[in-house]
This record gives sequence, structure tokens and C-alpha cells, in this order.
Amino acid sequence: MEQPIRNLLKEGTFNVNGSLWLEFGGKRFFGPGPVELLERIAETGSIKQAALAMGMSYKKAWDLINNLNSMGIRPFVITSTGGEKGGGSSISEEARQMIAYHRQLRERFRQFLEQESSHLK
Repeated sequence: MEQPIRNLLKEGTFNVNGSLWLEFGGKRFFGPGPVELLERIAETGSIKQAALAMGMSYKKAWDLINNLNSMGIRPFVITSTGGEKGGGSSISEEARQMIAYHRQLRERFRQFLEQESSHLK
């Protein structure tokens, strides 16, 4: 008969942990970083300001955006140029839905991690 997993470990606090990403073709494309970038673009109306707020280079932000936009049936980030204020950026309804899905998925994942960690106590 197998022992409870806790009996196989030394005294102390153990937790099950992990990160959560959506992948396509074995490559990560939607996780905490892209979600935060999209949220900050929605808040600021600017890719540059969103990247600065995250301590991310403008180039890296654009690389993430190009990757995100290539994964959806419609772009997640919509840019506009010109105008009095020099243009700006917004996120699409599809991006909002992806953010909501990811939040729900993270909550289910958190519950799973807590449940598995309880077996180690």
C-alpha cells in the first residue's frame, strides 16, 4: 500500500506551485505578462506608457503585441496614428474576453494548487 505523500517528505512546509500559460505550437503566447500589458494599454491608451509602467522595453512590448495579434481571429491591440494627440492604442473586445478567460482560468488553477498543497500538510 502506498504511503500518503506527506509521509515521504521531511518536516516543514511544502506547496504545489506552477505558472499558467496558453501555448500554441509549443510556444507560450498568453500569460501574466501579456495580460498585464493588455490591461495597461487599456488603461493608458498607449503601448509606450504601458511598457514603461511594466519596466519593459518598447520593442519587447511590440514583439508581445505582434505575437498576440497573430494568434487571434482579430487583433487584440488596435493602433491609430496621427491626430492632435499623435494617435494611440486600445484593446479589442476579443482581448477583453481573453483577459476575462485567463482570470477565470487562473482562479481555477489557484484552487487546484491549494487542493494539491493540502495533501502535503
